[in-house]
Amino acid sequence: MYQSIFSKIINGEVPCHKIYEDEHTFAFLDIAPVVEGHTLVVHKHQVEFVWDLDEAEYLQLMLTVRKLARHYRHVSGKQHVSIEVIGVDVPHNHIHIKPFDQASELHQPIVSGEPDHARLAVLADRLRLV
Repeated sequence: MYQSIFSKIINGEVPCHKIYEDEHTFAFLDIAPVVEGHTLVVHKHQVEFVWDLDEAEYLQLMLTVRKLARHYRHVSGKQHVSIEVIGVDVPHNHIHIKPFDQASELHQPIVSGEPDHARLAVLADRLRLV
């Protein structure tokens, strides 16, 4: 079976800046963030679209998204938290969480070129939910 890059991240085959993991879901920082703290939340079951998860899996994913969004409101220093289901870049269900102050922040990438892994590691330590 084909393994998406997200499955490889979940399995530890590709490094990431992990924010949260439980039995069913996994969250990590996006290496091409639109805002500081841009996080991807995935269900460990590799299904391409969020809407194709079975009901229990969908609820597990959304409960993790809610838990992280609430956590980010307190630790990010931002007024708002956006969640987005886009589903076009990687054939593995995922939801974007983006802490922000102004809506205009959500439309302008803050990174170009290679990811700053040292900065992402510091940010992951600050945002991590244990």
